[in-house]
Amino acid sequence: MKTANKKVTAERLVRDALEKAKHFADYNIFTFLNEEGAIKKAREIDAKIAKGEEVGRLAGVPYALKDNFLSREGETTASAHILEGFVSPIEATAVKKIEAEGAIMIGRTNLDAFAHGSSTENSYFGPTLNSHDKNCVAGGSSGGSAVAVALDIVEFATGTDTGGSIRQPAAFNGIYGLKPTYGTISRYGVVAMASSTDCIGFFTKTPEDMDLLMSITSGQDSKDMTTLPDYYNEDSEMSSLADISSLRVGVIKDFDNESVDEEIRGALKKKCELLKSKGCEIVELEMPSLKYALAAYYIIVPAEIASNLSRYDGVRYGFRAEDSEDLDGLYENTRSEGFMPENKRRIMIGNFVLSSGFYDAYFLKAAKARTLIINEYEKAFSKCDFILTPVSPNPAFKLGEKINDPVAMYLEDMMSVSLNLAGVPGLAIPAGKNKTGLPLGLQLVGPRRSDKKIIEFAKELI
Repeated sequence: MKTANKKVTAERLVRDALEKAKHFADYNIFTFLNEEGAIKKAREIDAKIAKGEEVGRLAGVPYALKDNFLSREGETTASAHILEGFVSPIEATAVKKIEAEGAIMIGRTNLDAFAHGSSTENSYFGPTLNSHDKNCVAGGSSGGSAVAVALDIVEFATGTDTGGSIRQPAAFNGIYGLKPTYGTISRYGVVAMASSTDCIGFFTKTPEDMDLLMSITSGQDSKDMTTLPDYYNEDSEMSSLADISSLRVGVIKDFDNESVDEEIRGALKKKCELLKSKGCEIVELEMPSLKYALAAYYIIVPAEIASNLSRYDGVRYGFRAEDSEDLDGLYENTRSEGFMPENKRRIMIGNFVLSSGFYDAYFLKAAKARTLIINEYEKAFSKCDFILTPVSPNPAFKLGEKINDPVAMYLEDMMSVSLNLAGVPGLAIPAGKNKTGLPLGLQLVGPRRSDKKIIEFAKELI
């Protein structure tokens, strides 16, 4: 990662990044460019370097911030109309940690509103375009962040992953994207989607950069009671990679079928052949419970969404509808005008599955299926060290192709959501391109707290 020094100033790095951001403006990557604030911070870092003072491991490194991370710079909108105009009084813990090391936020990136989507087409600000083909989607929900890194505007970008929202856009744009073990990085100061599956992660161009960011941001936070102690920076069996020739890599049998794009299956086969040449053992896994993952996810997550979005009412902050005659009318009009169609769809599903008479029939069964999935992964990791699988059944699809078919859109998450339900880490890795030049992506999956080991293993797959 290129940091500022006496030869290359932080201001030069930031100005170059801002220039690139403007050059690629037609990709609709950013909802806000932090020109004045970024240049000011860069000059402060340059002054410290000139004096020989400590500047941090990310000194002067420009980065992009997914617009659901709270920061005092710019409006935090989560790409939703209902949060338009909201300037946060606090900063997310992850933002504090990376900026304490000298990183400089040059802009906020576009996403599906409230991170509800798999294509960044559900944004109030319009869709972000794929970095390799403007006629295709960027993936979602962290599409803007993925494209900012893929187009080399910034060295890294933040993301959130609730069911694949880092890994899928990383795969669609040919870069690395990590969903850590649940609780590894604090969620404090990040707009909540589904609290039991939300994970904070990053997009990078190399595994080495991912390792550095994880070492900076991992650890317990008193403001987030779900965070784990800092296992990432500890020397342990889970953080050290054994001789690669002794490793067993699992391939999920159920994911190798005609519903998966032929070229993605071919990319998986090539990586398996590479691993075999390095001495790894390929283990075929049967994980029958995973067929329930998508259904369980789209019951549990909308239920949590319905709860988390109930706080947006037009009274305390953000957008407020005009011409409301009473309080009930204010609530109704604000939510009706402020939420995107996909937000409303998930609120309605969530309230339905939690309602009297349907809780036992849907939500309770989904929670039981989640336990089966957790047990399925534990059983799988008794047979192998890692699992290698596609991130998505298809490469990036055309803009508009699935936006009016929610079920088809949800099926794009069929290979990614089970990791979030189980709380295990997954790293999207580039796996070449298809015949039309679109990137293909795979994901490395490991047991809980094996994040560092996964990143180290990814270096063997380059």
